[in-house]
Amino acid sequence: MASRSSSKCSPGDLIEIFRLGYQHWALYVGDGYVVHLAPPCEYPGAGISSVGSVLCNMAEVKRELLTDVVGDCAYRVNNKLDKELNPLPVKEILRSAKRMIGKKVEYDITRKNCEHFVTKLRYGEPRCQQIQNAFMMLTGALGLVVTLAYSAMRN
Repeated sequence: MASRSSSKCSPGDLIEIFRLGYQHWALYVGDGYVVHLAPPCEYPGAGISSVGSVLCNMAEVKRELLTDVVGDCAYRVNNKLDKELNPLPVKEILRSAKRMIGKKVEYDITRKNCEHFVTKLRYGEPRCQQIQNAFMMLTGALGLVVTLAYSAMRN
């Protein structure tokens, strides 16, 4: 599932980094580097999806070594939306990513997070399946609670 080697990454690939309880996302730009969102309120290499990033409303786009961003975590190439959306040409993806480096951008864990950022670069459309999946789980759990409460009241 997860790889520890960047040698299998190609420029323009989405990199999914497995943190405890969530995934951080970056875009591979070549030569061992990625572009990703980094919070100003955390330590270097943490990635915007770290626990404290929930408190941040701004992030900086950084170009850093994949190994520094990954740390001790596992990661893999995950161009998950390629079956649904056509990736932009690699030169365009890399040009857009390069233009963003060093910029401060608005950050919101539900609407403008690291996954939204890299999918917009690769596909031209921001998407975040982590948030969609969490919302579906919450909706399902709420539905179960309502059903159980209704059933208990009838008995």
